[in-house]
Amino acid sequence: MTLNGWLQILVYCGIIVLLVKPLGGYMYRVFNGDRTFLSPVLGPIERGLYRIAGTSEREEQHWTTYAAGIMFFSVASFLVLYVLQRLQGVLPYNPAGMTAVEPNLAFNTAVSFVSNTNWQNYGGESTMSYLVQMAGLTVQNFMSAAVGIAIAVALIRGFARASAKSIGNFWVDMTRCTLYVLLPLCIILTLVYVWLGMPQTLGSYVNATTLEGAQQTIAVGPVASQVAIKMLGTNGGGFFNANAAHPFENPDAISNLIQMVTIFALGAALTNVFGRMVGNQRQGWAILATMGVLFIAGVAVCYWAEAGGNPLVHALGIDGGNMEGKESRFGIAMSALFAVVTTAASCGAVNAMHDSFTALGGFIPMINMQLGEVIVGGVGAGFYGILMFIVVAVFVAGLMVGRTPEYLGKKIEAKEVKMAMLAILCLPLAMLVFTAIAVVLPSAVASIANSGPHGFSEILYAYTSAAANNGSAFGGLSGNTPWYNITLGITMLMGRFLVIVPALAIAGSLVAKKTVPASAGTFPTDGPLFVGLLVGVILIVVGLTFFPALAIGPIVEHLAMIHGQTF
Repeated sequence: MTLNGWLQILVYCGIIVLLVKPLGGYMYRVFNGDRTFLSPVLGPIERGLYRIAGTSEREEQHWTTYAAGIMFFSVASFLVLYVLQRLQGVLPYNPAGMTAVEPNLAFNTAVSFVSNTNWQNYGGESTMSYLVQMAGLTVQNFMSAAVGIAIAVALIRGFARASAKSIGNFWVDMTRCTLYVLLPLCIILTLVYVWLGMPQTLGSYVNATTLEGAQQTIAVGPVASQVAIKMLGTNGGGFFNANAAHPFENPDAISNLIQMVTIFALGAALTNVFGRMVGNQRQGWAILATMGVLFIAGVAVCYWAEAGGNPLVHALGIDGGNMEGKESRFGIAMSALFAVVTTAASCGAVNAMHDSFTALGGFIPMINMQLGEVIVGGVGAGFYGILMFIVVAVFVAGLMVGRTPEYLGKKIEAKEVKMAMLAILCLPLAMLVFTAIAVVLPSAVASIANSGPHGFSEILYAYTSAAANNGSAFGGLSGNTPWYNITLGITMLMGRFLVIVPALAIAGSLVAKKTVPASAGTFPTDGPLFVGLLVGVILIVVGLTFFPALAIGPIVEHLAMIHGQTF
């Protein structure tokens, strides 16, 4: 580890903290229906969309209606994206002549982008036409991100409102998020990325002659516009197979920093939105502090492991950190930081090969996802994920002091705790059950590149990534098989919708409750004690759930490397 590396990490963290309040204040005004500087331009468009959809900003929904809207919208999105892939060969804007996407892969990809996972069992530049990339994948990058943020805002209203029957309007929340937040920021980001050197064209792939006289086809396309929402919406699906390690997706150190900042920007700002909506910004800062503690710990371990290098390589007399699978443009510090950011935020974009990290270096991205990606998390999804843990934490605190658990004046009762635990436990259920089946299924085991604990980790990482709606991978696993396309698709659906429904059920339960005034016995939830409790609850719940699997994989691999063993 170097001082320069830590300075870069601290600069990144400082930028995120500085963005939280202004971006959170703007998003608060958007979702509160207040006038913003974009209202004169976007207001008429917003009202026109409501008329077309047959709804109104004054029309609010019960949580069941809100959830039904999300489900129907997601089903429609899946069908459109699936059909686009299957008809790709006969549709326009296909200069490379891509054929129809195979059914199992089309299913996996459609589920992946609708669920904000963006797991890719294909190479974008060799599989998807410009039309599918734009009208299919990029559109879903916007929509899945907007759905996640809308759910987070609906759950926040559950805590902020009292004696109410509605949690907002899904169509209004999604429209406002897209029009006022995602689109304006993505227009600015796209222009910046084009300035930095990213392609943005509908022209054909470029044929070039190399120095040796060979012919090479260089893939181009509408890259900058997809990368903008890929990162801002924590989607992560790359236009190119190499993702953010490709120079057309990530040209230099400036673009690398911008991309990491945009991955965290909206998720971190939602903590401030929460504080403003509940009338106490300290509550939002406490949640952000919890995320920050877990994030810094992960960065420190990952950077330390990668900077320390591979003991097996050191035994050969070669000193230095682990540069295997990393871009020399970014180095170890920024590769480790990017890996932690992308797995903490449910993004899944990569600028280095996670499969080539050391055992402990790869352990951190995996555990980030197994935490439910509550360290900032996917836009919206991470925030309503950590609220599930908060419900459990205040329940534990109530048991310890013998009082009815309360949070922000709302009594946390059996229904809320059951729904929170359902949302928390559905993730390990999906991750571990499918992993257990895959490691004994010959056709599934045949897809891994390594034997021993690292091969196990490749499978565990895949299902962890799918259930956490992340999308990154240990590249040693060949996932484009019927087994993995179907089971990973099912895992993504479980990870998305088995969390959404309990979260909205909690919102519906809380919004109807009265607010109880704070008393001398009320447990404070805006200070260091609560931050420590919440961190402890998260680590204990996840540790008890996943430790046996992690001990089989990265922990055993790390111990073997220390003792000079390989697999």
